[in-house]
Amino acid sequence: MSATSAAAHAHVEHAGHHELGFVRTYIFSTDHKMISRQFLFLGLFMMILGGLLALVVRWQLAWPETPVPGLGGLLKETGGVLEPGQYNMAFTMHATIMVFFVIMPILAGSFGNFCIPLMIGARDMACPVLNMLSFWVTASAGLIMLVGFFVPGGHAAAGWTSYAPLASVVEYSGVNWGQNIWCISLFIMGIGSMMGSINYITTIINMRAPGMKLFRMPLVVWSLFITAILLLLALPVLTSGVAMLLFDRWLVILPAMGIASEILPVFARKPIFGYHAMAFSMIGIAFLSWIVYGHHMFVSGMNPALGMAFTVTTMIIAVPSAIKTFNWLGTLWGGRIQFTVPMLNALAFVSMFVIGGLSGIFMASTPVDIFIQDTYFIVAHIHYVVFGGSIFGAFAAIYFWFPKMFGRMTNVALGHLHFWPTFVFFNLTFFPMHIIGVGGQMRRIYNPMQYEFLQHQQHWNVVITIGALGLGISQIPFVINFFWSLFAGKKAPLNPWNSTTLEWTAPSPPPHLNWGPTLPTVYRGPYEYSSPESKEDFLPQTAPPVHAGARRH
Repeated sequence: MSATSAAAHAHVEHAGHHELGFVRTYIFSTDHKMISRQFLFLGLFMMILGGLLALVVRWQLAWPETPVPGLGGLLKETGGVLEPGQYNMAFTMHATIMVFFVIMPILAGSFGNFCIPLMIGARDMACPVLNMLSFWVTASAGLIMLVGFFVPGGHAAAGWTSYAPLASVVEYSGVNWGQNIWCISLFIMGIGSMMGSINYITTIINMRAPGMKLFRMPLVVWSLFITAILLLLALPVLTSGVAMLLFDRWLVILPAMGIASEILPVFARKPIFGYHAMAFSMIGIAFLSWIVYGHHMFVSGMNPALGMAFTVTTMIIAVPSAIKTFNWLGTLWGGRIQFTVPMLNALAFVSMFVIGGLSGIFMASTPVDIFIQDTYFIVAHIHYVVFGGSIFGAFAAIYFWFPKMFGRMTNVALGHLHFWPTFVFFNLTFFPMHIIGVGGQMRRIYNPMQYEFLQHQQHWNVVITIGALGLGISQIPFVINFFWSLFAGKKAPLNPWNSTTLEWTAPSPPPHLNWGPTLPTVYRGPYEYSSPESKEDFLPQTAPPVHAGARRH
């Protein structure tokens, strides 16, 4: 036994005889699994708040200048009617919370922490204390962001990107302290994300199990690895500038792409189609995402030659996205598809991502973008990519890894009751936004009825708001399912989905340090389903070759 193995063995043996107190176990934990749960609970709590703000925005657009139900006590001076400045604050904070404190903590924070060590065969993150600090720094940033609702003048109201000069001149937005708190919060949040990114990259490079080569890693690990690199490169700039979003929306969609790539082969019972193409397409998306931001600026007076360059790069980024979509469909083609709740959410992610991607091609063209710039067509696009992509991806991940994370199965009936209304109301809410966007309705508009040319399509705003209310109500079964399953769900078996990757070889839920004295050894790739080498329809990564001459993957 090597010195490293002996030390690891002694550490595992010692861990079994040392019980940590409540504070070290559940609050200031350095265990990557507990930290992943903390990120998940933070993201779900902020999702409720961000969703409520969205409903406030939609109420104002459907029934302008009428009292918003439930806000009479908070807005006593206006009798519950939202004023223009408060409306600007509501949509600004809705987007800020959903992007920075829901999608990033759930996809990158929670499932990054949970999946990376378990899927590469590591006992924990490379720097457990830094990992703990990354959560508490992020949580502190979230708390500071909430404080902004209670300062004089209200919270930030310059949009979630806070472009200057709107965000930098107090007289433009009427907000002083709120905008300062917004900047401070995202500055701190950026520091927390950089801590996590350093940890992810170090862990993946240095702590893979024996036999776990880079191209034996599951695609979800690839997506988190690439996302961590993007964050590490982008966040120093963003944290110091706090007003630019040069890496566009691809950063929040990459983990969801990896999640879909993980779930589709499991429930199609087929290997992923084009593993290497999938990995390299994510690398291509990561590279191109740095040089597409200019399509937001076609109407800013930029040099036409520069505009043409951004048109080309924005269209080129559709190529790796199309490769991924083709490979997802290739994975499904001819498979024995099992329509489980995780699979339904993964399929919803793929279909909604396709719609969002197709609408994005319109914005790549300068003449078209000049027409639809700053309209609800843009709002529809970003929600199909960010909600339809990232949130459906997050739901798929929660349902898929819940048995391993918490040791209990979710309720299937409640899962379907959550998915189907969510899918229907999502499209009822966001697809009509394409229509009113082409009709000229501007985004960030307080009262569409003030404009005669928009009055004829006001009924669509009512339809959208009804859809949004239905979408919010559709999350009630998810909340019930989550907490009921957490305490009373059926005990999860070791591998409920008959999956091949390493996390399913650990107990449910995994103990401290994940495995016993010996780490698993990897002999093959992550997606060997319907393999002729096995009597079952899958071969785990830990299954050795059946004979000496077996082909190595």
